[in-house]
Amino acid sequence: MDNANMSTSNGIVVGEDGLARCAWGASHPLYVPYHDLEWGRPEGRDVRLFEKICLEGFQSGLSWLTILKKREGFREAFCEFDIDSIASMKQANIKRLLGNENIVRNRAKIEATIHNARQAQMLREEYGSLAAYFWQWEPKRRAKAIDWSTLRTLGKTTESVALSKDLKKRGWKFVGPTTVYAFMQAMGMVNDHVAGCHAHARTEKEAKAFVRPK
Repeated sequence: MDNANMSTSNGIVVGEDGLARCAWGASHPLYVPYHDLEWGRPEGRDVRLFEKICLEGFQSGLSWLTILKKREGFREAFCEFDIDSIASMKQANIKRLLGNENIVRNRAKIEATIHNARQAQMLREEYGSLAAYFWQWEPKRRAKAIDWSTLRTLGKTTESVALSKDLKKRGWKFVGPTTVYAFMQAMGMVNDHVAGCHAHARTEKEAKAFVRPK
């Protein structure tokens, strides 16, 4: 979640289409479909979970909008985030990626993505899937929608701190608790569409119907 454009008192903006959205979701044309159709909806596919945690790492120090604009470039450069393909990358691949203007050309983050793919292979072997690993960290669902004043205090949570600590223990990089919480928000492990947002009820309904991977 990118907080930079949240300026309304309740965190809600009503768009020209008449729909009330989290303010950040109305702050740029690219954010609208991302907010409405992706963010917060429960995700159980390993490739999408791995993609998101990698891209959250790339976002560190940047805005999510910067990453979203380059997301298709990232997908092409990193083999659609196929874990095994990334894990097999060598120095020649790193050199090529550093010359790719369609991604964030940060050597440490590129190398971390390759390294994390190898760690993901081990997690997948241990748990059967990345999804089974990540979803075990899901916190208890909230009884009602979160309000904007509360949400703006949540840079991290007890669960994101614990998940971050466990990932780091397993050798993962660029997975601090704030990065991990943004990942949990986006992948539907929490529903942080604020009270009054049109997407909150639908997202919560999908979360209740979602079969947690084991």
